[in-house]
Amino acid sequence: MRTLSAPGTGTLTDRYVAEVVRRIPAGRRGDVAEELSATIADTVEARGPDDPAAAEREVLTEMGDPIRLAAGYADRPLTLIGPGLYPAYVRLLTVLLLAVLPAVTAVGAVLDVVDGRGAASVIGGAVGTVLSLGAQMIAWLTVVFALAERSGRRPGAPGGAVWTPDELPESRAPGKRGAVAYAGTAWHALLIALIVWQHTAQPYRTEEGVHLDVLDPGLWSGWIWPVLAGLAALVALDVIRAVRAPTRALAVWNVAAEAVFTLPLAWILYRREFFDPAFLADVNGGWHTPDSFYTVAVLLVLVGGARGVMRRLAEARA
Repeated sequence: MRTLSAPGTGTLTDRYVAEVVRRIPAGRRGDVAEELSATIADTVEARGPDDPAAAEREVLTEMGDPIRLAAGYADRPLTLIGPGLYPAYVRLLTVLLLAVLPAVTAVGAVLDVVDGRGAASVIGGAVGTVLSLGAQMIAWLTVVFALAERSGRRPGAPGGAVWTPDELPESRAPGKRGAVAYAGTAWHALLIALIVWQHTAQPYRTEEGVHLDVLDPGLWSGWIWPVLAGLAALVALDVIRAVRAPTRALAVWNVAAEAVFTLPLAWILYRREFFDPAFLADVNGGWHTPDSFYTVAVLLVLVGGARGVMRRLAEARA
């Protein structure tokens, strides 16, 4: 059997085979790559020599998503979360446990030290945060992905999107774009965790021993929810950016997510409703926060959101 070698016909096959073999045990990659390349080449050849590029695309489309094919080669049962979502699940869980969880734990430990608590209390609080928050991260992320798996709208599911070779990632320096996207994932997830944590833990304590939120508690009856929704959408889109090539559709979704996050946050700052008034009064004493602080904060938020949108649009055009 021969392999594809005609100009313009080998690129898709090489990318498809690479996507399959990188998800199976290293000891089998060489044999599987050779077998799969030969199978694709023979099938394309059997379709006739008139348009080998079109035949190659047709064959790869019929073979389906390389992630699903790799799961078959690896013989791994993935039942709760199927092979279509499992890679994204593992990547996001890794970011949460190795980046977000340690950051939240460190912030809590620092605040405990500032409050004057002893070493045993600080260590106990840190261990408790790791166990409780880590368990919640695993549980809730698993529930979300399990529900998505059973929604019927995943690639390859009846009624769902059909996989095409256009979804194959471009050849690039390993991990370059993925590292940037996962850094964005960690940052946005950390913001979500801190917003929720400061409300549930009330880390700031006055001299009288009263625990306070840092952000205005009134936000939880209104504007904080679109902010959290926008951040959650940005986390999901960052994960997609790490595993998929930029597209116009992805850029449009990023514009929407940035708007949902940025505009309510800018409005909150404009109305001076960001911080808990009791927290500000205790921190500032008799000093009043100048209006220019909020004006600059609003401008920084809007400029940051606009830059994020422009970067995503530039990636899509490239």
